[in-house]
Amino acid sequence: MADEKTVVKGKEENKESFVTKCVNFFRNLPKKIARPFKNMWHELRKVTWPTRQDLINYSLIVLAFLVFMGIVIGLLDLGSTALVHLFV
Repeated sequence: MADEKTVVKGKEENKESFVTKCVNFFRNLPKKIARPFKNMWHELRKVTWPTRQDLINYSLIVLAFLVFMGIVIGLLDLGSTALVHLFV
């Protein structure tokens, strides 16, 4: 064990061979790929999902807001078009 490490100017340097590093990389690769998905799954289990009625209410509120903003933007567009035609 002492042969694997050498002291260089007060710092320990680990002497792993390139092959050992490659083997360790590929051995740990499935764990590294799976870890974010496991974390995501655990976080999704903590989420409080809305009820069906809440979801319908929120969706209707969003749709009403979209219709309102569409009307406002449409009126602004008509007004700006009328101003452009007035000056041209």
